[in-house]
Amino acid sequence: MQKFVITLDGELRFGDVKLHKNLLPWGDDACFGGGMWKVGGGGSYIDLFGSSYDFGAPDFRQVKLIDWTGVGGAPIRLRYLPNYPDSEGAFDVIV
Repeated sequence: MQKFVITLDGELRFGDVKLHKNLLPWGDDACFGGGMWKVGGGGSYIDLFGSSYDFGAPDFRQVKLIDWTGVGGAPIRLRYLPNYPDSEGAFDVIV
């Protein structure tokens, strides 16, 4: 499943994993939340949504850098949908 986390170092990481903890750096057992993601708009952006069962909702204020390798390697517009799948209240994630 396509998931993301915000590590304790402030890195937004993406991956196709079963558990959010599989995206954490070795030895870490906590993070600033996470959720799921999917490519939208014909590849023009990535929708971030939901929360991690183990770590809770993402705190985007903690993001300092983005590791793009889990989503193809190139920067792309990110938006968070707090009311997924409804886009009401959506906002861009900017670092």
